[in-house]
Amino acid sequence: MNMIKRLLSLLSWPFRKVFNVILWSLKKVLAAILWLLLSLWKMLRLIAAVPHMLWRGVAATPHMSWVAMRTIWRFVLALPGNLWAGLLAIPRLTWRGIRRLVRWLLTPPRLVWRGIVAIARMIGRSPRKAYESVRRARDWTLAKIEYLQSESAKWKMLFNVMKSPYSLLRAAGFSPQMAATFLFAGSAVTSGVVVNETILAEKSFARGDPGVYDAPLDTPVHFAEEYNTLRIDLGTTPVREITIEDVSIGTVFTGSALPSGEQNAVQIGGQPTAGAFNANRLEVGHLVFEKSRCKKLELSDIQAHTLIIRGNASDGQSIAPSPGTSRMLAIGGGHFQADAMVTSGGLYDRLVVIAASSGVNGRVDKLTLRNLYTKGGPCVLTRINVGTLEILLNEVGMGNGFATKEFTIATNVTAANVIVEDNVEVSIAEPATQ
Repeated sequence: MNMIKRLLSLLSWPFRKVFNVILWSLKKVLAAILWLLLSLWKMLRLIAAVPHMLWRGVAATPHMSWVAMRTIWRFVLALPGNLWAGLLAIPRLTWRGIRRLVRWLLTPPRLVWRGIVAIARMIGRSPRKAYESVRRARDWTLAKIEYLQSESAKWKMLFNVMKSPYSLLRAAGFSPQMAATFLFAGSAVTSGVVVNETILAEKSFARGDPGVYDAPLDTPVHFAEEYNTLRIDLGTTPVREITIEDVSIGTVFTGSALPSGEQNAVQIGGQPTAGAFNANRLEVGHLVFEKSRCKKLELSDIQAHTLIIRGNASDGQSIAPSPGTSRMLAIGGGHFQADAMVTSGGLYDRLVVIAASSGVNGRVDKLTLRNLYTKGGPCVLTRINVGTLEILLNEVGMGNGFATKEFTIATNVTAANVIVEDNVEVSIAEPATQ
């Protein structure tokens, strides 16, 4: 609106100036005419007064008559000059008015050009001003984000320092329960140090706490101080990924033993029919079992599309998969699919990943078991439907010779594509207790 008013004012300005110049010129001409008429009127008054002055001069002294005659003569002599000056003033003033009129008529185009240049400059500067405004907002936002990140890093460092005694005991080989017991038994001050993970924090799969976890929950549904098994129960909710790595299992660390009545250190798969429980299977898109140490490694009742057995060393092996027709497999779940469950590091008496619901298959898109260091019982994979199964770079054996086969792939393991390469038999004994 202000811009429109300015444009209207700019367009009407030349007309106002022309009118003002014409009015000024007329006023000057009228003033010259009035001045001329006033001079004539004064002259006529003097002429009219001449007889009276002569009469008074004659009646008076000769001197006064001479003064009167001299005054009259001066006015008579001045009359042509006054008339000429008045006549000359009219064209001079008229020319001055015309000259001012022409000058002001030439001014509007110059002002219009100046307006056009000013508008062009304003338009040219507008993007730059807009960018400057956006840049200032960006810098302000980034400054706040950097401040929050720095504060977050400080708090994280503080909690790492607070939990350091607990982490050191875990790294030394103590179970989570034993580490917490030592810290609580030491002193009230020491127990306060581990408040971040042992008092206020709940048990967590991500932190490596043992317990029974209903996937995809990160907190256990069952936990007890005497219970040191890491167990994942899979039900109706598919899980995007489960990763368990860098853990010690079974009797491989001091003070640990397999739970009463259990023989397997690692149990992966579905369950058979038992009483009212209907059989089920574990469905996996991609299963990787690698770089692990097992007393025995047993694979049975597995249907795979692609089976890769590569780089395994064992104290006796029997690899005898059968041809199969299983399709490629991937596990999805859309919006309701659970996120990844990942844990690294921990000491457990047993590791179990099973389909826990009667007649319901457990479903995982990717299951990775890496660097499982076990002793005291075999690693068993059974009752699994899988797209791609990789058994890579594992060491299997208990030092009893090649006659018994510690690494076995049963004939009821089927695959449409089988790759078996670089698997060797070497003498391997169980690892020493740590």
